[in-house]
Amino acid sequence: MSNHKHLSFDDRLTIEKNLYLSQSFKYIGRILDKDCTTISKEIRNHYIIKNTGGVGRRFNNCIYRKTCPNRGKNCNLMNCSEFKEEKCSLLTKPPYVCNGCKNRTTCTLTKHFYEADFAFREYLDVLTEARQGLLIDQSEIEYLNSILVPLIKEQGQSIHHALINNKNKIMYSDKTIYKLIDLGLLQVRNIDLPRKVRFRQRKKEITVYKVDKNCLIGRTYEDFLKYMHDNPDTPIVQMDTVEGIKGGKVLLTIHFVTCSFMLAFLRDHNDAQSVIDIFRYLQKLLGIDKFKEMFVLILTDNGPEFSNPLEIEFDLNTGEKRTQIFYCNPSSPFEKGSCEVNHELLRRVLPKGTSFDHLTQEDINLMMSHINSYKRKKLNNESPYSIFSTIYGKDTIDKLGIQDIEPNKVNLSTKLLKK
Repeated sequence: MSNHKHLSFDDRLTIEKNLYLSQSFKYIGRILDKDCTTISKEIRNHYIIKNTGGVGRRFNNCIYRKTCPNRGKNCNLMNCSEFKEEKCSLLTKPPYVCNGCKNRTTCTLTKHFYEADFAFREYLDVLTEARQGLLIDQSEIEYLNSILVPLIKEQGQSIHHALINNKNKIMYSDKTIYKLIDLGLLQVRNIDLPRKVRFRQRKKEITVYKVDKNCLIGRTYEDFLKYMHDNPDTPIVQMDTVEGIKGGKVLLTIHFVTCSFMLAFLRDHNDAQSVIDIFRYLQKLLGIDKFKEMFVLILTDNGPEFSNPLEIEFDLNTGEKRTQIFYCNPSSPFEKGSCEVNHELLRRVLPKGTSFDHLTQEDINLMMSHINSYKRKKLNNESPYSIFSTIYGKDTIDKLGIQDIEPNKVNLSTKLLKK
């Protein structure tokens, strides 16, 4: 095998050419003197997604495209309430791309292609970021300063002491904070530190887990499946984070799967403490009995904002258990697909890349009122608002600040929150 760790542009051209010839990873690896797993990782890490149709056919990845009465020119994928994406199953196994597929010129589904030029540019971008060091924006620096400066400069605390007592607010390790100080990015300086810890520089990057692995004990997706097998009638709540612009305000979404009803809460920072505070607020608002009725089980992902399950599962004042949390497998959003589908409605009002910084919780409640008043075919043409209020009571939905919007006044466009 070659001692050169990085693939060159010519190597990538060879990969692209042979993918079009439907050659195997082993064959390509022999040509480049690389292991076949290297070829596999390269393709999976650097493919490009294209929403293109076939010859004489426009792009259409709806599962109902062949039977829908609105197919053809009358089809509007972006605004169709019945849209359900069909994904090609071949993309989940080698070669993971469509380069050599015999149906690529007629297929109307989303396609993955390996292109040497695109792959090499992505590789250079990653290499540049790695050599430049930490990626952090100004708003996050200001947030860290607001917490650390009083504790370290004014109260003489160490970085370690400050971090362990604010672990739900600061999503960085001791080592990262020291790096930020060394780079001069924080208002804290080395001279302010009671004890300067020196870290030996390492050549190899250490894998960082988003969630403390101890959090996963008894809470994995396999544990969730076993729990549901033993308790099949348990109502499921799915939880996730929706981001605006990086470093800005974010949303916590809470989705009640049975009735497709979703709540959303605005948070200043994507940290664990803000999630904990929302659940404390909900218990106080609803009362412990109603809270336990609504939140029997919560399924969420491996984000660091969900890394303190105990303070969500238990009322720490009384020690009473109020819910049970389980985590999806890493990079598996389909395991809480109901929540992800509902986010598509949310993104009609707040498209990706939209800043949430100018919004208030009242704005978010208005948006969710319209989304929850949107009637669904799978609910027998009822709205999530109607089903939720039937299950948990009209007084509960009033406390949550969600209103019933007249069907003809439901607005799921960007104009809803324009001020």
